[in-house]
Order: sequence, then C-alpha cells, then structure tokens
Amino acid sequence: MRGYEDNNVPFSADFAMLRLDYISCVLTVISTLLIGRKLWQGWIIAGANSALICLIGIRTEQFGFVPANLFCIALYSYNLRIWKK
Repeated sequence: MRGYEDNNVPFSADFAMLRLDYISCVLTVISTLLIGRKLWQGWIIAGANSALICLIGIRTEQFGFVPANLFCIALYSYNLRIWKK
C-alpha cells in the first residue's frame, strides 16, 4: 500500500503509522504525568496507549508487542481498582 494514489491524494501506510507513534508518545507523557500526580485517570490513558501499541504491533507485524501490552492493560486495570478503593 505504499505510495498509491487515489483522487490525486498520495497515501502512505508508513505515514499513518508515524502518526500513531506520535499519538502513543503523547499518551505516554500524559499518563506518566497524571500517575505521578496520583490521579487515577492516568491509568485509563495508559491502558488506551497500550491498546494503541497493540494496534501498531499488529499493523507492523511486530507481534511481540501484543502480549506484553495486554499484560500491561491487565496490570493497569488492577492498579486502577486499587487506587479507586
């Protein structure tokens, strides 16, 4: 899918993945700041970031990211329950 044109608009799958990488970077920074301030919303953002990393891993065929981040999502869920008590 690299570089084909549709309606004179070039599309690159690499460019789309690059944007997901930037989004993941921003989510990582935000979740770290929120967790550092002891706000439970940081765990939600961290979980969304891990889901995004799973998507990136699947789309780039780097399947090792998937089980690692599913484990992280489970850990974030546990931590969120503990913090909300």
